[in-house]
Amino acid sequence: MTIGKTRPARGLPPARGVLHRLRVGEFAHGRVEAPTDLADRVEHFWLVRWNLEGLPPQVQETLPHPNLHLVVEPERADLWGVHTGRWTRRLEGRSMAFGIKFRPGALRAWLGRAVSGLANASLPAQALMGDDVQRLAEVLHAADDASAADLASDVLRAHLPPSSEPALLAGRIVDSAAADHELLSAQQLADRWGMTLRSLQRFFSQHVGVGPKWVINRYRLHEALARVQAGQPVSWAALAQELGYFDQAHFIADFRRLVGCTPAAYSQAWHRR
Repeated sequence: MTIGKTRPARGLPPARGVLHRLRVGEFAHGRVEAPTDLADRVEHFWLVRWNLEGLPPQVQETLPHPNLHLVVEPERADLWGVHTGRWTRRLEGRSMAFGIKFRPGALRAWLGRAVSGLANASLPAQALMGDDVQRLAEVLHAADDASAADLASDVLRAHLPPSSEPALLAGRIVDSAAADHELLSAQQLADRWGMTLRSLQRFFSQHVGVGPKWVINRYRLHEALARVQAGQPVSWAALAQELGYFDQAHFIADFRRLVGCTPAAYSQAWHRR
């Protein structure tokens, strides 16, 4: 086996799903690519640091992806399942967090049960890696992001089971849903991969943690957010049609439910900051 070194995020696509920018204080978000021997199971490593000392707490919100994350913070480390709604975190003081974003499908064997059982929930990392969780916690004291990712990679190599064909297939199916904006339904996705809709749903429950309809819908909303944040002129009716919604009203209702406001209100708020 060839053990690679972690790399900066030059080969990673732009981050998507962040709903708000901090208005005051200091905030930094870094990402590091996975080494070659873990790239079939780890999407990337991430670090966030903030300094709000002497300032009011700030709320950070995202629309999560269909991935599990192992998150290391001062005093704790947890494996988080897919969060199906809007993820909200209150930031205060000065602190940081280090995360491992796993590939869809990568953790079914490690968990030993259906990944859907961890949706909107977490599991102490110690349950999966025992006392090595103390070694993993050292990532918070690493000299830089790449060094933190290298340390985490060493710990993962001792615990992550090798990829299986179902795990790799789950990742490929999710990738195809993310890349093809003309893919509009779970049935289309099932047809593309030679499955019945029911078998695809069961497969996603076991290996991804959420259903295929959820995955397609989430990537639709990520695309809509990216358009708004880029400052492009947007026709909501045209965007709703392009993203496969029945009509503009359904798109706006979905956007409001997940983001917390209408697309027009979100656009005004984003560009006002």
